[in-house]
Amino acid sequence: MKPVWTVEGSHSVEWVFKQLYDKGLVYRGVKVMPYSTACNTPLSNFESNQNYKDVQDPSVIVNFPLIENEQISLIAWTTTPWTLPSNLALCVNPELLYVKVKGEEKQSKLFPGKVLKGKKYKPLFQYFVKLGEKGAFQVVVDNYVKEEEGTGVVHQAPYFGADDYRVCAEYNIIQRDQAPICPVDASGCFTSEVTDFAGQYVKDADKNIIKWLKENGRLINASTFKHNYPFCWRSDTPLIYKAVPSWFVRVEHMVQKLLDNNGKCYWVPEFVREKRFGNWLRDARDWAVSRNRYWGTPIPLWVSDDFEEVVCVGSMAELEELSGVKVTDLHRESIDNLTIPSRCGKGVLRRVTEVFDCWFESGSMPYAQVHYPFENRKEFEDTFPADFIAEGIDQTRGWFYTLLVLSTALFGKPPFKNVIVNGLVLASDGQKMSKRKKNYPDPTLIVQNYGADALRLYLINSPVVRAENLRFKEEGVRDVLKDVFLPWYNAYRFLVQNVQRLQKEEDIQFLYNESTAKQSDNIMDKWIQSFTQSLIQFFKAEMDAYRLYTVVPRLVKFVDMLTNWYVRTNRRRLKGESGTEDCLWALETLFSVLFSMCRLMAPFTPFITEMMYQNLRHLVDPASLEEKDTSSIHYLMLPQVRERLIDKRIERAVSQMQSVIELGRVIRDRKTLPVKYPLKEVVVIHQDPEALKDIQSLQKYILEELNVRQLTLSTDKDKYGIRLRAEPDHMVLGKRLKGAFKAVTASIKELSSEQLEAFQKTGSIVVDGHELHEEDLRLMYTFDQSSGSAAQYEAHSDAQVLVLLDVSPDQSMVDEGVAREVINRIQKLRKKGHLVPSDEITVYYRCQPEGEYLDSVIQAHKDFILATTKAPLLPFPVPKSASTIIEEKTQLKASDLELTIVKGSSAPLAPLNGPACSYVNLTGKADLHSLSGKTLSVTSGSPSLSPAPTTDALLCPYINLMLCNAQPAECQAGEVATLLLANPAGQNALDRSGLLSEAAKVFGLRGRRLRLYLDQDLTQELPADSSVKSLDTKTLFVRVSPTTAEA
Repeated sequence: MKPVWTVEGSHSVEWVFKQLYDKGLVYRGVKVMPYSTACNTPLSNFESNQNYKDVQDPSVIVNFPLIENEQISLIAWTTTPWTLPSNLALCVNPELLYVKVKGEEKQSKLFPGKVLKGKKYKPLFQYFVKLGEKGAFQVVVDNYVKEEEGTGVVHQAPYFGADDYRVCAEYNIIQRDQAPICPVDASGCFTSEVTDFAGQYVKDADKNIIKWLKENGRLINASTFKHNYPFCWRSDTPLIYKAVPSWFVRVEHMVQKLLDNNGKCYWVPEFVREKRFGNWLRDARDWAVSRNRYWGTPIPLWVSDDFEEVVCVGSMAELEELSGVKVTDLHRESIDNLTIPSRCGKGVLRRVTEVFDCWFESGSMPYAQVHYPFENRKEFEDTFPADFIAEGIDQTRGWFYTLLVLSTALFGKPPFKNVIVNGLVLASDGQKMSKRKKNYPDPTLIVQNYGADALRLYLINSPVVRAENLRFKEEGVRDVLKDVFLPWYNAYRFLVQNVQRLQKEEDIQFLYNESTAKQSDNIMDKWIQSFTQSLIQFFKAEMDAYRLYTVVPRLVKFVDMLTNWYVRTNRRRLKGESGTEDCLWALETLFSVLFSMCRLMAPFTPFITEMMYQNLRHLVDPASLEEKDTSSIHYLMLPQVRERLIDKRIERAVSQMQSVIELGRVIRDRKTLPVKYPLKEVVVIHQDPEALKDIQSLQKYILEELNVRQLTLSTDKDKYGIRLRAEPDHMVLGKRLKGAFKAVTASIKELSSEQLEAFQKTGSIVVDGHELHEEDLRLMYTFDQSSGSAAQYEAHSDAQVLVLLDVSPDQSMVDEGVAREVINRIQKLRKKGHLVPSDEITVYYRCQPEGEYLDSVIQAHKDFILATTKAPLLPFPVPKSASTIIEEKTQLKASDLELTIVKGSSAPLAPLNGPACSYVNLTGKADLHSLSGKTLSVTSGSPSLSPAPTTDALLCPYINLMLCNAQPAECQAGEVATLLLANPAGQNALDRSGLLSEAAKVFGLRGRRLRLYLDQDLTQELPADSSVKSLDTKTLFVRVSPTTAEA
């Protein structure tokens, strides 16, 4: 979209206003607004809310005798006595109950307020008594009157209260376009109309008015009242509410059209259209579009001094024509001095001082953004109404409303087709976020600490997208990082690690092509593929319907399904432990799912998906991508649904399996039995034989995840002596039943298993005449003590399946659990040392005291530990030559366990026979320089080397070097090297100093201090007086001394 110059935007706004004026929809009236008497100016609602203070104001109760019987008076309460001289009516609530009293005695039955409607009363003052002929000084009714404060009778001064103005206008006590009854000037002083208090500042006049009321028998009570009151943020003086002349756009006449056009729009959530926004439209009032400011778009009205002649200008060209002056700018400083000659003999017309309410400009946005109708007519007509807009719930009274009003008034149609409404983000205490209160965390720090994606996902997976309010909590953003991004990233990293491992160990280059990838026959591969395609199908349908609030929770749930179910249950396959072909199936499945997921999540979490994609894209066969530009994930289209991969039966079966595993985990948690400790049996009881078949097909995963030896399936819970029992929810039922709670509790405990099974199905049961529901009772499974199962099994269930775990102890299983604890400590230490699975390591351990339980368990389960960690496990001591990566001392089963991880394999190095490096012997007296620029051909077969004598041995003396405790540097690689002690033979012999220098060069360790040893354990250092010649064909072990910083 092209940028909009301010002049162009203002130009279109003035055209919009001109159209409304020509349709007769603009008039001059008054609006009650917060008003600063110190600054002589009205304030916006926003400004008036900036400076509230607790103050003590006068509180008076005044009587208003009825004309029909002056012995009966209505009594009204107010905290603004200065408004009483302008009283024109009294208002009551039509539904509230009122009563007639004399002294402290009730004189009548209760009656609703509507009975008082229309009754006339005696005016307090005589200043505006003539208005009684036009309907003033009567009782009116409205629901804004509440019973929480005052007497239920509210005095009406229509030009000093917004509700007062609205109600009096509805009863025609005042007219919207009449001269206002507002006897208070711009400085807040009474005008000459109020003769008794003329010239007095209204707040100062309060005490004099109270005195007058008392002297004239109209005061019932006078006191003070403490309340929260707005002050001017500039002058820090109390604000008053006062009628200010304003320009209005007529809206009330087109309420039905607004409702009809609203009905043509698709709202998300839908309830906003009919309720919040629909209700606001039904009560729509004429719109005050003018503001008393300097800055803003000037209202294009030129008027005579008496406002009898009005000219509305709709374009710069028209203004030039009427004023005779060239116009290039529509800001106040450029046009306020322009005048238009009067056509009625009233001299010159001058522009009104007001500017547009900013919401009028916002409502004009569709036209102003393209400078319509002065330019881009076709562009505007092709794109209006807008396909989609989005804003906060508060805009039902702001932007949504002004867009609809102007569009309906101008074109008779809605301005948008679809609208998404979000709720408001509040501080954690439920209050609005405030810079003054600083009741929210610094957004910059939130992004720095957790990332922009975590903040985005937290917000779009919250009540805000359902048009509800969110109490923002930093820990919520942290939880998104911890529960969504880290597991998701770990799944991605696990994929990359195993792709690299496949290339390193199997020399297989992984490249994914969706069209040529073979269909896996593994049930978990089929499940995650089906689940992914179902998600894509759901994603497209819901996003087409703009339902963001249903999509994001499913995406977040999918992360859990991928990481905690698919990756977790297929780790061994992905590591290649079940063969190369199965590993490739698992890797292709995981890649396919991650790649689809990144494309789905890209609009919501653009940064992490881009980071993953920049790595994953190198694993995709370029021929399989349809897009021309694949440099960013945001250039790719969303994945298409592959319906042939959707298998609801498999999805249902895995869901059953997940229920069984989750119920089993609950039992383990309840009995404090970590999953590391194996159990004998899990029993699954389900009434549906098909469900049991599904569970049977996934037996392997249930046994592995719950770490049990055997799975038993049954439809007969009686065989295991299982019974249901119920406990009341004391908090819920106690509040509801009160005195009957004790008796009902006793009856609940007597309910039979059969009754509770029926309750499970129906969701309700009657106990002692009280109907109870699911939230009232907690159901628990118990065992019949005579069955013998009570000690052996522990039970847990959901609405469909019942799971029993055999929790009886078994020493061999306890031992295996301890071995798993050791594995867990090793793997955690590995992670702490920033190691990846392909790193070759050796683990050394020591148990103190030796020979105790822990030591014997490790000895008995060495093969089991090795099979899991893929690293040799050896007892202390750690060889001195070993390069230690990380070490740790922990406690386990009352023993101290020391673990040290060292670099490389633990197998002793095989002795080197001959040079460690490849070599070629060159003999003869040929001048090698003569070969410069020539090409030498090397072919396979036996070369001819005569007449020189042949030998397989290196002709020069040499030594082998092995680097023990450091890594090569300076781009060198390898830890084994061969050095020639002389080259050519008999020349350029190395001494000890030269040997150390060359060793440092070959390993890229120049500048480091090296020490040479004759043995791998680094116990026999090469003596300083050793002859270098005597080292021929030997192997020396190189140890790098630590630097000062390392020491």
